[in-house]
Amino acid sequence: MGLNKKEMASYGIGAVGKDMVYMFCASYILYYYQDILGVSAIAMGIILLAARVFDAFNDPIMGVVVAKTRTRWGKFRPWLFIGTLLNAVVLFLMFSAPPTLDGGGLVAYAAVTYVLWGVTYTMMDIPYWSMIPAFTEGGKERENMSTMARSCAGVGSALVTIITMQCVYMLGKGNEYAGFKWFALIISILFFAAIFITCFNIREKSTVDVETVSVKQMFKALFQNDQAVTVVITIVLINTSVYITSNLVIYFFKYFINITFGFYIVLGKTVLNVLLQVINKPNHFFCIIHIRCAAKPNLFFP
Repeated sequence: MGLNKKEMASYGIGAVGKDMVYMFCASYILYYYQDILGVSAIAMGIILLAARVFDAFNDPIMGVVVAKTRTRWGKFRPWLFIGTLLNAVVLFLMFSAPPTLDGGGLVAYAAVTYVLWGVTYTMMDIPYWSMIPAFTEGGKERENMSTMARSCAGVGSALVTIITMQCVYMLGKGNEYAGFKWFALIISILFFAAIFITCFNIREKSTVDVETVSVKQMFKALFQNDQAVTVVITIVLINTSVYITSNLVIYFFKYFINITFGFYIVLGKTVLNVLLQVINKPNHFFCIIHIRCAAKPNLFFP
């Protein structure tokens, strides 16, 4: 029996919520701590770089943990629910830094909350994409679900891009610090509600059991396969361009184009982020590869 519309919609809603959070953090964390709170660009650069390096090891570890999980609620949904709840809380804390902090204390707060946000996002993101084979039946159905979810994720990213700065100014009445705090709270609640819908309506119909390997074995198998290395390098290049542009575009419009926040900066940022979504379309292909690997683990690692 194939997927019904309720299940497809529920999974898509989860993608909208999770990528609203992702784009919000990816686009505005640097601006919030550097321009609003006064953390130095060097300190923020080190924090962001260290977090990304940590993620390179955190992601496969989380994959192993999820693969070994066995619960009455399934393998993926418990981590999806717990990771979402924790990530929503950390997101709010990250954008509501105590005003009494400054100097080293503020840098430490930014570093701890950002790393925790990355860890908890991975805790949710890995099972979200990995669970597709557990509730779909065939290769075509899985590929269609993957593509649909990626499209919904694009909708979530676009929504945040369009409304963030307008909502920040409206909620904070011109005070960006207060505006980001309340907008982060709203996004966190919407995120949790979206994933709750996914967890409530999606049931794992089958278990994709593959032999669990260590992180060391993963990296060894990766570097022994030139096709897998090519895919990874391509993904790194795509995501690097997305990260750089999404973080710096707000500075481009504020300082280089020299316009104030409002309709025009939102319009310009929206156009550039839509272009980024087009550039990022190859990730649909890589997601399909990921799903096929779940069904046929020997595809990349013979």
